[in-house]
Amino acid sequence: MQNRRQKFALVSAGAIVGAVLTLSITAAADKDTLAPLPLNELRTFAEVYGRIKSDYVEPVDDKKLITEAINGMVSGLDPHSSYLDPEAFKELREGTQGEFGGLGIEIGMEDGLVKIVSPIEDTPAAKAGLKSGDLIIKIDDTPVRGLSSTDAVKRMRGKPGTRVTLTIARKSEAKSFNVQLTRAIIKTKSVKFKLLEPDIGYVRITQFQEHTVENLAQALATLYKDNKRPLKGLLLDLRDDPGGLLNAAVGVSAAFLPQNKLVVYTEGRTPDAKMQLTTDPANYPRDPRSKDDPLKGLPAEAKNVPMVVLVNAGTASASEIVTGALQDYKRAVVVGTQTFGKGSVQSILPLGSAGGIKLTTARYFTPKGTSIQAKGITPDVTVEAIQPDSDKKQVALPIIRVREADLNHHLSNPNGDSKGKATPQPEVPAAPETTEPSRVDPRDPDPKTDNQLAQALNILKVQQILDKKN
Repeated sequence: MQNRRQKFALVSAGAIVGAVLTLSITAAADKDTLAPLPLNELRTFAEVYGRIKSDYVEPVDDKKLITEAINGMVSGLDPHSSYLDPEAFKELREGTQGEFGGLGIEIGMEDGLVKIVSPIEDTPAAKAGLKSGDLIIKIDDTPVRGLSSTDAVKRMRGKPGTRVTLTIARKSEAKSFNVQLTRAIIKTKSVKFKLLEPDIGYVRITQFQEHTVENLAQALATLYKDNKRPLKGLLLDLRDDPGGLLNAAVGVSAAFLPQNKLVVYTEGRTPDAKMQLTTDPANYPRDPRSKDDPLKGLPAEAKNVPMVVLVNAGTASASEIVTGALQDYKRAVVVGTQTFGKGSVQSILPLGSAGGIKLTTARYFTPKGTSIQAKGITPDVTVEAIQPDSDKKQVALPIIRVREADLNHHLSNPNGDSKGKATPQPEVPAAPETTEPSRVDPRDPDPKTDNQLAQALNILKVQQILDKKN
C-alpha cells in the first residue's frame, strides 16, 4: 500500500512539474524577459502537492490546492496584494461600478487577522464605534485566521439590511467583544464643508472618489459665495481619509496648485508603472455631465488662500499624495500626527482564467522625490488629539493607531527605511458616493472639542497676521 502511495505521489509530482515546465515555455514565448523558473523549488512544490494528495487525512480537491497555493504566493508579497478568483474579480468590478452592501471599513491583514486601517465616515462601521487598529478575529461564527483578505471582505459584504457580528480585539480592552452591524448601501459623501467662522472655510474629504474633484469645486464656490468676500483661510481636513482614486488626488491637489505642477510620480518595473502626474486637467476626472474641467470655474483666490491640512494616522494613500504635494510646494502647513505611510500603487490585472490579481506594481513619490512608504508624512506642526473626559477636562486620547509599518511583509521604503498597461486602483473599491457635496452639520466640527482643529485655526490666524505685516 505504501509503495502504491509513493508511486502515486511521484506520478502526481511528475505531472505537476511537466505542467509547470509547459507553462514556463509558453510564458517565455509570451514575454522574453521572464527568468527561467527555479526547478528545484518547483520539484519541492510538486512533492508537497503529491504528498497532500496521497497522505492527507481527507481527500483534497485539486482546484482547492492550486487556488490556496496561488493565494499564498500573492498575499505573501505584501499586505495589499491578493488573488481574485473569478467570483471575487466580478464582485470587485461590480463594487467599483455600483452600490454594494457592506460595513464601510478599510482593512489590512496582520498576523493572519483582519486589521482595521480606518472606518469610513457615515458607514455602519463608523457608527458602531469601530476604530483604527481594531483586530477582527471572527466574522459571525467563522474565525478570521486562515482566511484571505478577499474571503474576509466577501463574508462582511452582503445584502443591505442583513446583519453580521464581528468579534473585535482592541489593545485598550482586556477581553474581545462582539459588535453587531447591519449591512448598508455604502454611499459616502466625499466632500463636506462649512464656514468655520467668518472668513475661514472648512473642507473635509472622507474618501477620494469619482466625483470628489467636482464636489470640491462646488464646495469652494459655495464657501466663497456664502462668505460674500474672499476667504482669508482654509482648513482641509484629511484625517481618517483612507484614500481612493489616484486621479482624484491629483485633481484635489490641482485645485490649490498652479497648472502643470508635478503632483506625484510612480516608479515600477514595467513601463506602464512609471507615470508623472501633473495638475494638467488631463490627469484628473472630468465633470461627467459637461465633460469640462471641473476646476474651470474655481475662484481664483483658491490658489493662494492660506491653508492648513489636518492629518493623522488614518490619513493614507491618496490623501497622503495630496498632503505631500501641498507640503513640498509649501502651499499649506500640515498639522496633526504622522500619517499612515501607504506609498504603493495596486493594479488590477485580469487573468486569462477570468479571475485576476490585485498586485502592487509601483511606489509613488512626492514632487521632491520622497517616498512615504512605511514611513508616512511628518507634519510641520505635531498636534496630538485630545478630547474632554467625563469631568470636561482635556486629556490625551488613548488611541492605538495602526500604520503601514506595523503590517507584516510591508514594502520597504526606497529612501532608506530600515524595513525592508494596468490602471492604478484604490486599495479597496471606492464606495459609491452622492453626486453633491454636503454641508457639514453645524455641530461638527467644533474647535471647542477638537484640539487639532483648534490649533489649526490658530495657525491660520497667525498666517493672516503675518500676511498683513508683509
